[in-house]
Amino acid sequence: MAPLSIQILWLIQVAGVPVGIYAFAHAVMQRADAYTAADRMTKPAWMGITGGGTAAMILFGAFGGGGPGLLFWIAGLVAVLVYIVDVRPKLIEVQRGHNW
Repeated sequence: MAPLSIQILWLIQVAGVPVGIYAFAHAVMQRADAYTAADRMTKPAWMGITGGGTAAMILFGAFGGGGPGLLFWIAGLVAVLVYIVDVRPKLIEVQRGHNW
């Protein structure tokens, strides 16, 4: 049986892929002008970042075996999480407006 740390890492790797798919789908569904209004990069840039990050997680994550490719998996996860934590809330705020 694998050590607990390896099992936890595998669980994080597997959980990262659906998060990446969600981030990419969210980036695709948003209006292009919302990215500009939120003072973020363009819609195609974020689609590429989230799509590339998700692809890296799929290729180099739990299904790729780890090793040196794990660095690419981490970069993909960071890219997706930046979108989820930073860009997504700004887009929602811009599209809903301020609730006074």
